[in-house]
Amino acid sequence: MANVLSLTGRISADARVHVQGLIARKDEIEAEIKALFEVLESQNGVGMTGPLIDAEGYPRNDIDVYSVRTSRHKIICLQNDHKALMQEVEQALHTLHGIERQQREQGTYNPVANGSSNGAASIPFAKVDLVSQGSPAEKAGVHVGDKILEFGSVTSMNFRSIKDIAPVVQHSQNKPIRVVVQRDEDKVTLSLTPQTWSGRGLLGCNIIPIR
Repeated sequence: MANVLSLTGRISADARVHVQGLIARKDEIEAEIKALFEVLESQNGVGMTGPLIDAEGYPRNDIDVYSVRTSRHKIICLQNDHKALMQEVEQALHTLHGIERQQREQGTYNPVANGSSNGAASIPFAKVDLVSQGSPAEKAGVHVGDKILEFGSVTSMNFRSIKDIAPVVQHSQNKPIRVVVQRDEDKVTLSLTPQTWSGRGLLGCNIIPIR
């Protein structure tokens, strides 16, 4: 029995390390994309779609055309990498949560052994201050006042701003996202599926950071 407990604990720890590695790579890619967008902004705000030639059909002399083209290409490649990585993160989290759920059912779950002693997944980083009627958020059971502990791959460990939630939503359109909230004294796990509806956005709720 001791060997079984040791094995399941090791599997859980390995799964958590894998998730943390994926999230670290996600953060790196997002930082690279941000830096490249800053390059484009420095070129007279040309962005991803601004023209590279002047009215006479010549390369613009007010920007570094090569730098803009290179940055645009890298951004597209990194955005594709990010999309694929987010799918891998979601799958890895699903696997990890499945392992931990099984451990809880068997009475073998040990948060310290699983690397959760810092309580990062129990620290709220954002809260819901608006839920629209008939929205995906309302249908998922999201309430005004819910404090968010986990939003897909986002936890207090890697949350920096509300912008961190946007790619999770965009890359999970029509696919359920695991959302864990603190509601009063309870921890509630929800399944929220971003999708188009009659209102604005894909969620129909407003999320603000906890300062």
